[in-house]
Amino acid sequence: MSDLLAIAREVRDAVAAGEPVLALESTIFTHGLPRPRNLDVALEAEARVRALGVVPATIGVVDGRPTVGLSPAEIERLSTSPGVVKASVRDLPVAVVKGLSAGTTVAATAHLAVQAGLQVFSTGGLGGVHRGAPETFDESADLPTLAALPLVVVSAGVKSILDIPLTLERLETLNLAVVGYRTTDYPGFYIADSGHDLEYSVDSPAEVAAIVRTRDGLGISSTLLVANPVAADRQLDPALHDDVLGRALAAADAAGVSGHATTPFLLDFLQRETQGRSLDVNVEVYRGNVDLGARIALALADAP
Repeated sequence: MSDLLAIAREVRDAVAAGEPVLALESTIFTHGLPRPRNLDVALEAEARVRALGVVPATIGVVDGRPTVGLSPAEIERLSTSPGVVKASVRDLPVAVVKGLSAGTTVAATAHLAVQAGLQVFSTGGLGGVHRGAPETFDESADLPTLAALPLVVVSAGVKSILDIPLTLERLETLNLAVVGYRTTDYPGFYIADSGHDLEYSVDSPAEVAAIVRTRDGLGISSTLLVANPVAADRQLDPALHDDVLGRALAAADAAGVSGHATTPFLLDFLQRETQGRSLDVNVEVYRGNVDLGARIALALADAP
């Protein structure tokens, strides 16, 4: 284990004892939610995990120090300080050398979680293949990173602003298994059913744990993706979602928005046109994934 990585004593002790630990990302509160709601959501997530008997390990970079198990003070600092950057795996060495503070993406969080010996990671939505990717090659680093890490990642699929069919094709190519939690409908983050089907579903955290043990026994080192849809009564109204997304895509095209500017443009459009409802769904998605991830961590700790 690299001495460049700081691991909270509570996390280190739990891993050594085989006790359940859940990794949590930091970009949701450094870049994904507005202040002060971002800090409230981050601290609430940790409290939810603890209430289920699991140790939370929120991951980020503080003054150039990748940290697994941020303290409440460090979470508050990353939530409120200006100049906090967003770091994927490729950015970690630069952030360390330059002494930067950073929120870690799904890819960077997953990488650091595995370095610390963690097995389960809950996030909101995965990165994926962007619309127009056959021409732009715009694909999230989350996918190839997770293809090389033996984790369980709980998410609500990928945001519907991405190209979901192409993302599912890439997951297959990269040997990333996807199971729906009590569903074969692949979720679209804001909506419970993206309109695309999954081949397999699982019914319990214990079943997820059994699949993980079997994966490891077979020498397979890619992540198991657990697609956990938001509850139907908490989702964004599907008709509203489709209408607003269509107008957002048209507005981006008319404004000539492209590349890295596309995602923030579309998400801002969704938030504005749904009067903030998309943010409420974002939080509901995260809560559900945190709860399920904690239960999976418990099941893995109990598994023989």
